[in-house]
Amino acid sequence: MADGLLATAGFGGDARAAFSTLLRVGRLSLPYRASLALMLVGNLLAASAGLALPHLLGEAVDQLSRPGQGPASLVRLAMLLAAAVAARGLFQMLASFSGERVGQLVARDLRLAYFDALQRLGHGFHDAIDPGDLITRGMLDIEGVRGFIEMGVQRLLQITLLTTAGAVVLVAADPVMAVATLACVPLIAWRAGRMGLQLRIAWTRLQREMAVLTRVMEENLHGSRVVRAFSATAHELSRFDAASGRALALSDDRIRVRARAMASINASFYAAMLAVLGVGAWRIEAGMLTLGELTLCLAFMTVLQLPVRQMSMVMNSAARAVSSGQRVFDILDRSPVVDDTEATQQLPAQDWALVFDRVRFRHAADGPWVLDDISFTLSPGRTLGIVGASGSGKSTIAALAARLYDPDAGRVTLGGIDLRDASLSAVRGTVHVVQQDLFLFDDAARRNIDYARPDIGQAAVRDAAAVAQLDDHVARLPEGYDTRVGERGSALSGGQRQRMTIARGLIADPRILILDDATSALDSATEAAFRDALVARDPGRSTILISHRLTSLAHADEILVLDRGRIVERGTHRQLVERGGRYAALDRHQRGIVGPVAEAAE
Repeated sequence: MADGLLATAGFGGDARAAFSTLLRVGRLSLPYRASLALMLVGNLLAASAGLALPHLLGEAVDQLSRPGQGPASLVRLAMLLAAAVAARGLFQMLASFSGERVGQLVARDLRLAYFDALQRLGHGFHDAIDPGDLITRGMLDIEGVRGFIEMGVQRLLQITLLTTAGAVVLVAADPVMAVATLACVPLIAWRAGRMGLQLRIAWTRLQREMAVLTRVMEENLHGSRVVRAFSATAHELSRFDAASGRALALSDDRIRVRARAMASINASFYAAMLAVLGVGAWRIEAGMLTLGELTLCLAFMTVLQLPVRQMSMVMNSAARAVSSGQRVFDILDRSPVVDDTEATQQLPAQDWALVFDRVRFRHAADGPWVLDDISFTLSPGRTLGIVGASGSGKSTIAALAARLYDPDAGRVTLGGIDLRDASLSAVRGTVHVVQQDLFLFDDAARRNIDYARPDIGQAAVRDAAAVAQLDDHVARLPEGYDTRVGERGSALSGGQRQRMTIARGLIADPRILILDDATSALDSATEAAFRDALVARDPGRSTILISHRLTSLAHADEILVLDRGRIVERGTHRQLVERGGRYAALDRHQRGIVGPVAEAAE
């Protein structure tokens, strides 16, 4: 039955999915039963007061048409009318306030759940989806769900109460006039339903275009320096103008659909009112109806006019809630690829040996292998260097070590425990990756450094900054460690941002620190000083250094050379140079002894 109703209402062949989405949206408000009860009671009392108005007006007209009626009775009716109007306004305010409260509470819950889902979903998900689309879902789509709870549910409740109670009153007064008065309601419902289908399609297209518009704006805000460096302002303006024009065209289509529907709804309503006048005049002339009863019917239509006309708003909000709700629930229903709900084993307190045992990994089930048969052991206190061409799998090894991904084959163990059997918090408290993608918050320098442990204290922050060779610079800033670094660290140089992210990683105090090309912006002297300070600070910490610059890896206890996801060479810096292979060719090239690496390798 529900499917039939939704299909009639304009949701087409996927009526079951639409109904399921609306039902799920409605269930979001169930935790707030007190406010829901107030909304229901407010609407019920407002509808009762509204239905009293036609009855009182009809009685007043009948009294005026009877001879000998004194002014006292009319004054009494006028006072009752004033009281009914006041009561209706008061109860409507109660219902509106309660509906708004429920909508805002549901929106808050949805935002928290949505943000939590984004935090739980892994790197694979965020690699594949556009951030602009996520922002649109988290703002416009959640607002669409809130609008249906606040506007759609309440208006639908008003229409149902007024129509049902009004039908009972009119049938009791005169069945023929009841039919004439309510004849327009099914036609209006059908037209509103057709509009609902068209609006749902329009809303879905508009939301997708808004995601594109958000992405263009986000790219330009984050890449403003690139845009200005290439004098591409005019090009980016044209891109934004094109996306904005498409969104405007879709909005115009949505407005036209609603305007046409409202025109036909109004025409149906006034045609019904004209029919009521004609039928009423005929029945009055035949002595089957009083003037007051005709007034009751016309007054009831006037009371019903606004809610019935708002049926278009109900269908509009329902159409938007279906498309918006499906987009939000699509994120909430996703399960993280890296899941630790069944993790039970504790990581050892002492043995921090990291072992890759014949590990294979790829991003998609039918994609190429990013890593293939990777095996190595990193013992406590040792340093492992990794070098290779871009795309050879270096950063993927770092991601697997921190369990940002799980391997497709083989095992990654820490102290003999498979990382898939340990909780994410335990793994990431032990292994920390300082990534090559530098990101700083628009906050004080101190807050960017102590991000992992906000209560650690100023002394520890300065100590970590000193190891990262940053303390002297931050101390000279206008407000020292309380100086804001700007959006994404715009107030700092590339090397300073890199050192601040290194200091942030040191504050986390991991037993295994992975520097994923995190020293590329440092000069050789600063890098050497950082390396010495790092070893002196905690000689028991293991380190993985990923770099294209071989001078950064020369001191490593072992170096892995990757090519297309496989280890093609391994050994110390001296062993690899003496071997005369790929690593030796790269070393000669970086020291300027020979030409291109490919020629040297041959």
